[in-house]
Amino acid sequence: MDSEDDLLGAHDMESGEDDFYSGGGSDDDYNETDGDEPDYGFVEEDVDDSVMIASHRSQINYVVLKEEDIRRLQMDDIGRVSMVLSISEAEASVLLLHYHWSVSKVHDEWFADEERVRKAVGILERPVVSTLDGGELTCGICFEPFQREEVVSLACGHPFCSTCWTGYISTTINDGPGCLMLKCPEPSCPAAVGQDMFEKFASKEDKEKYYKYFLRSYIEDNRKMKWCPAPGCENAIEFTAGTSNYDVSCSCSRSFCWNCTEEAHRPVDCHTVAQWIRKNSAESENMNWILANSKPCPKCKRPIEKNHGCMHMTCTPPCKYEFCWLCLNAWTAHGERTGGFYACNRYESAKQEGLYDEAEKRREMAKNSLERYTHYYERWASNQTSRQKAVEDLQKAQLEKLEKLSDIQCTPESQLKFITEAWLQIIECRRVLKWTYAYGYYLPDHDKKQFFEYLQGEAESGLERLHKCVEKELEVFLNAEGSSDNFNHFRTKLTGLTSITKTYFENLVKALENGLADVDATQGASSKSTSSKSSKTKGGGKGKGSYKSKNSDGN
Repeated sequence: MDSEDDLLGAHDMESGEDDFYSGGGSDDDYNETDGDEPDYGFVEEDVDDSVMIASHRSQINYVVLKEEDIRRLQMDDIGRVSMVLSISEAEASVLLLHYHWSVSKVHDEWFADEERVRKAVGILERPVVSTLDGGELTCGICFEPFQREEVVSLACGHPFCSTCWTGYISTTINDGPGCLMLKCPEPSCPAAVGQDMFEKFASKEDKEKYYKYFLRSYIEDNRKMKWCPAPGCENAIEFTAGTSNYDVSCSCSRSFCWNCTEEAHRPVDCHTVAQWIRKNSAESENMNWILANSKPCPKCKRPIEKNHGCMHMTCTPPCKYEFCWLCLNAWTAHGERTGGFYACNRYESAKQEGLYDEAEKRREMAKNSLERYTHYYERWASNQTSRQKAVEDLQKAQLEKLEKLSDIQCTPESQLKFITEAWLQIIECRRVLKWTYAYGYYLPDHDKKQFFEYLQGEAESGLERLHKCVEKELEVFLNAEGSSDNFNHFRTKLTGLTSITKTYFENLVKALENGLADVDATQGASSKSTSSKSSKTKGGGKGKGSYKSKNSDGN
């Protein structure tokens, strides 16, 4: 095990690669925004823990969108399509809904074949039915006669009274999001019902529902956007493609994978995470435990757990069957002559004859499987608990400890950021380390497993040193009566441990994302070396094979 001085001395090995903890710049670089760009609410005056943790990962390749940001983007797209195609905003909305809010797709399709698009979407240029000027018109729903000015028609020309329009629109809104693609009430008529009709005939309550569906469609139909999965959160995430890092952090403090919406799990892939979550929630491990730690009663077949040392078992009422735990035969046939209460000669002799081999093998396999799963799950859960505790400790440090430490050590809080940085590093490393145990559980290759466990052990060792330093040694200075000369040494030590731990985890993450390719490269080089040596031996005449060949020729 390396000493803390060894770790601090390894500071120079820090890689220059872009890592998932920092964006390659300072906090000032991260908070710097273009004055012309809209503020999407991602960087706020009071930055919460999730955003601070996110700043320790790779370049920010996403934007957190609040409701007002979504509406602004939505209206910008509608206005752009309306202006370019010279159509109303209501018609532009219909087009965008049809093409899943893809402005480029709308433009491509429209300019390729405008007539086909109009027909497919329901934006008609001329009526499909003609009406005479003056006179009465019959409503197509209630079949009552109305004056011309009392009926309302879409571009198709089918007449309906205001009362029927109101009922038709209200019913479809209350049926759900399908109202966004509403067509003319006339059967088989393709004319689309635009936003202007909803504005005219929907009640205030129905309008709120409609615009909620309208807003949600902008996110749910857009491949680059997703809602934050946190309960009650109404933010969305706009993701920029071109990176393998899918971990994002919402301003509500929820960190998740944009690809599968599970909690953030880099460097482990989504498929492995899905397998692990299914395993944790499935009944398979319960059955493995039952199989490994219980046996069926020979009479009623209910599983029974042995909770005492004696082999004399009594099934629960109403069965009450008494039997031997080892051979499962009736206890009446047992006694001192069969080995007493703690052994069974019958079982031993039967086992030698192979009668219990299959059952014992099955039970042993279940036991080994359960022990292996328990090993990985306990460490996975332990790191999750440690991470949650670290988040709480960070919040406590920001609210109480840093101010107190600043007063005791006569040091400005701005010069105590190294403590916050250490906690942020711990939080992120605990998350990574947690998911490496899920990765390790499904890693079959023996050679790769050895390399993986080495990297994992190095990273975990460094993390434990860092965690201990910031958690225990900091308390000495918090409880001091005055400033201490050792505080600068503590600063240097903690900063160094933070940097070294960061490097260890960079190496671990990089190796896992490359599929532990270094092992394959090493094996390939070793194979070539062996092949080269073998070739030289055969061609050089110095090996045993050459000697035998000459000997045979001589004979």
